[in-house]
Amino acid sequence: MNDMNQIEIKISNEEINYKEAVLFMESKVRDISENHSKELLWFLSHNHIFTQGTSASDDEILNSDVIEVLKTNRGGKTTYHGPGQRIVYFMLNLNNKKKDIRKFISVIENSVIDFLKSYNVEARAFKDRVGIWVIKNNKMTFDKEKKISAIGLRVKKWITYHGMSFNINPDLKYYNSIHSCGLKEYANTSLNELGIKIDQKEFDEGFKKIFLNKLKTI
Repeated sequence: MNDMNQIEIKISNEEINYKEAVLFMESKVRDISENHSKELLWFLSHNHIFTQGTSASDDEILNSDVIEVLKTNRGGKTTYHGPGQRIVYFMLNLNNKKKDIRKFISVIENSVIDFLKSYNVEARAFKDRVGIWVIKNNKMTFDKEKKISAIGLRVKKWITYHGMSFNINPDLKYYNSIHSCGLKEYANTSLNELGIKIDQKEFDEGFKKIFLNKLKTI
């Protein structure tokens, strides 16, 4: 059992520059590792950018002229960030929990799945595909599941950073310029496309409550 009061919650309502966010996380991870800082859960949004994780390849970018392309040190392949998409960065110390990255990722995945379930959206994770995939909701069923949430982490001295993105109401056309997460045959979706209208505050509060509760299990 972990003391959730030791986790600081940071809410950013303005768009945060991606490079500045990474520098902030790296500094925070150092502080956490030296016991100079609490763990942190950071809710934010980025301006338009394609980011490429450590396993990304250049052929995942179909059009590099649309917006900035940036290589980054998180795990994973190519993804899009922009307005209408909410980001959750997890700067958490697994030295105080189970040192099991797969278990930690499962906590993130199941938190997203349970959040979606509260809006009557059926979603699941797949072992061979990163992220959370929508199967159907009470208004529509897809011929093929669509991705609504991506996960890409980095771990240093068992302290996590980077995290998860969730599509509330971004402009989905940007995904047409990349093979999102390296997958050519799958599309992305959002709550807005599913006919669900919420703001980022509602997402932040709902996800935070579910995630912190599940985190107690590791």
